[in-house]
Amino acid sequence: MARAGFVSLVGRPNAGKSTLLNRFVGAKIAIVSDKPQTTRTRIVGVKHADDGQLVFVDTPGIHRPLHRLNVRMVDAAIETLREVDVIGLVVDASAAFGRGDEYVSGLLQNVTKPVVLILNKIDLVSKPQLLPLIERAQRWHAFAATVPVSATTGDGLDRLERVLLEHVPESDPIYPDDYLTDQPERALAAEIVREKVLRHTRDELPFSTAVGVDQFDESTRETLLRIYCTIFVELESQKPIVIGRGGEMIKRIGTEARLDLERFFETKVFLDLRVKVNPDWRNNERTLDELGVPKSRPRRRP
Repeated sequence: MARAGFVSLVGRPNAGKSTLLNRFVGAKIAIVSDKPQTTRTRIVGVKHADDGQLVFVDTPGIHRPLHRLNVRMVDAAIETLREVDVIGLVVDASAAFGRGDEYVSGLLQNVTKPVVLILNKIDLVSKPQLLPLIERAQRWHAFAATVPVSATTGDGLDRLERVLLEHVPESDPIYPDDYLTDQPERALAAEIVREKVLRHTRDELPFSTAVGVDQFDESTRETLLRIYCTIFVELESQKPIVIGRGGEMIKRIGTEARLDLERFFETKVFLDLRVKVNPDWRNNERTLDELGVPKSRPRRRP
């Protein structure tokens, strides 16, 4: 019998979890940025293999939370540790290991599920450096396996797929062959816009921006999909950064997002973007609900 099961991808911010998910699934269902804390909620993506099915759960990077947004993000990541068949701890091999890595690995001490250490970004590390990194990381936990990979180049992913399939149950497929992700189309549209905001505003808006979909008009979807979004910032001084001189920045963000949306939805897209100041939205429970950030649940041991 083939195998099928759930795999949680956990780790510090910017370890490359979303890039890994996109590479496995073969489609861009999670946005990618070089800024930490890009992923804000759990994202499910399905890898349909010849001899099984892996249901990946990409999670926000685990860090010390400073706002209600961050609390919800970290809780969403930790909650998955109880719900999956195998855990993939994704570690950035190109960055110096520190207390953050030890903190994340410490959360795994009491889990009973198999944990696979995934050393990502090995394309940025010389081979002589890799072995000492593996030896050090293996002290954190009794890992079921250690697999060096590069989510960017695809190196090592075939082996990682085999290792993960070995640790999920024998089972019929969980999802149909054409199932890709649990992300609603509105959420995907909002995230694609946010990715472009992160790319072009760089350090001016580190974590203080969000995107909400006001209207998702499918009435003429076969010929034109109309999407209306609001980009939220926290300060009045941040609004002109997103709009740019003469509207140049918002136009660039909109053009790049529209092209990605057309590729994903396979139809023409009309995209309308507005910018709105919403002070302290990261601590506003109602706004977080509207943006689809999962509510924190009572913390239980994994």
